[in-house]
Amino acid sequence: MAGTDELVFLPLGGVGEIGMNLALYGFGPAQNRQWIMVDCGVSFPGPDLPGVDLVLPDIRFAIGEKHNLLGMFITHAHEDHYGAVKDLWPKLRVPLYASPFTAGLLEAKGDYDDSGDPIPVQNLQVGMKVTVGPFTIEPVEVAHSIPEPMALIIRTPLGNVVHTGDWKIDPGPTMGKGTDEKKFRAIGDEGVLALVCDSTNAQREGESPSELEVSKGLQDIIERAEGRVAITTFSSNVGRIKSIAMAAEQAGREVLLLGTSMRRTTEVARDLGLMEGIKPFVAEDEFGFLPREKSVVILTGSQGEARAALAKIARDEMRNIGFTKGDTFVFSSRTIPGNEKAILDIKNALIDQGMIVISDTDALVHVSGHPRRNELKRMYEWVRPQVLVPVHGEAAHLVAQAELGRSVGIPQVAEVRNGFMIRLAPGPAEIVDEAPHGRIFKDGKLVGEFDEMGIGDRRKLSFVGHVAVNVILDTRYEFVDDPDVTAVGLPAFDEEGEDMEDLLYDAILGAVESIPRVRRKDLDMVKEAVRRSVRAAANQSWGKKPVVTVFVTRI
Repeated sequence: MAGTDELVFLPLGGVGEIGMNLALYGFGPAQNRQWIMVDCGVSFPGPDLPGVDLVLPDIRFAIGEKHNLLGMFITHAHEDHYGAVKDLWPKLRVPLYASPFTAGLLEAKGDYDDSGDPIPVQNLQVGMKVTVGPFTIEPVEVAHSIPEPMALIIRTPLGNVVHTGDWKIDPGPTMGKGTDEKKFRAIGDEGVLALVCDSTNAQREGESPSELEVSKGLQDIIERAEGRVAITTFSSNVGRIKSIAMAAEQAGREVLLLGTSMRRTTEVARDLGLMEGIKPFVAEDEFGFLPREKSVVILTGSQGEARAALAKIARDEMRNIGFTKGDTFVFSSRTIPGNEKAILDIKNALIDQGMIVISDTDALVHVSGHPRRNELKRMYEWVRPQVLVPVHGEAAHLVAQAELGRSVGIPQVAEVRNGFMIRLAPGPAEIVDEAPHGRIFKDGKLVGEFDEMGIGDRRKLSFVGHVAVNVILDTRYEFVDDPDVTAVGLPAFDEEGEDMEDLLYDAILGAVESIPRVRRKDLDMVKEAVRRSVRAAANQSWGKKPVVTVFVTRI
């Protein structure tokens, strides 16, 4: 089929993992395709990546094709779908299409961290159609836990693709009209080649509870609570924040927002008219004057982030904010895998202080924004795709949706992973290539690969510490003075009570003195002998070999 047009799908993130969603669609002959990108998200580092702030998808392939990259389309403003835009868009500089809310958050984030020139955003809203090259993109409204989420209908000369983004079916959404069944049925009647679909809850039977039910559950907790109520949720969940504020007002309580991202999100939402009917929140310095039974706090930190407001309260580090025994803390959020320990530590700290802690295992205080199996079946029924491509999930989620798709008779189910390029048309869907893919890392102000960012060395240091040694030799290659040794991250004493630095000092002396003076002219050899001796001495007394840096100077 050399020289013929093909429609291909290439995920570079989010397929085989939760987070870091980024997908490419290509059209044209194999050697000269035009591309669009859908989403550009991040994931968050675990303890195995010390010091790393964000994990981003490796876009080497997209950079190599940027002369053929026609645009970047963002489905919604969750970090795992748009969080890498600020760092990766400057490497591409292609037209960026997003909703007003997404654009507002992107601008506010740039203002907050002063991260260079603002990124120009072209408006993308339900009811519009955007044509770039052979692609025509039409947003479709869906229900999700953030304002203005959208699925995308991607029309091409070889067929239509429905890219769902994050979605669910919710008969009682707190924002927007919910998932547009009529529009999905219409595109199904028109004909759908492929459905590229969210798999996050594909293992869960039934249907997701409605956001309206969560609102009622939170309202009941607020009305019954005798003291202060603090509710932590994702800062992007404006509908949840709005529901809490309305429930608080009905219970005669004032609302305080805590957390920079929470305030930034609600300010953008107010500017766009999404907080209509919600009165202004109280200032932090007014909180102490409110009676305990008249206050509700909505705060960040639902994932156990050490610097977030909730963690600071658990450590009693907030200057103007205090809670007392009998106050209620509600975790109105799901636990992102990897954050379990940090969240449990915060809950235990609050319980130790006498607080009442409520999570989604105790009451209906949170519901997922992703479809369960019955909702997936309904989407299949509406859209009637020829090909199902499960995305957005770990291997277990992807396989669960693939099996579900086969069970209801979808003609083809294409199982892909990051970096696999699948041809959707012409012919049967099949993997035709593999593109460079992987992870890069944001560390402070810098972005780079694992080795160039020093993450491996940093990880090693976190396990075994570091020893710095300074040796100065005179013209006769004897010690000018005692060598300097500084150990960081090592035990202070061995099991017999001997000072660790003294033990290492003796090892340094022994290493140098064991080398004949005539051979000490080779300073690199002296340096390596000292390094080996220090590591061996530490290993003998401690059982671990530290990282050792040695300086040898002749004067």
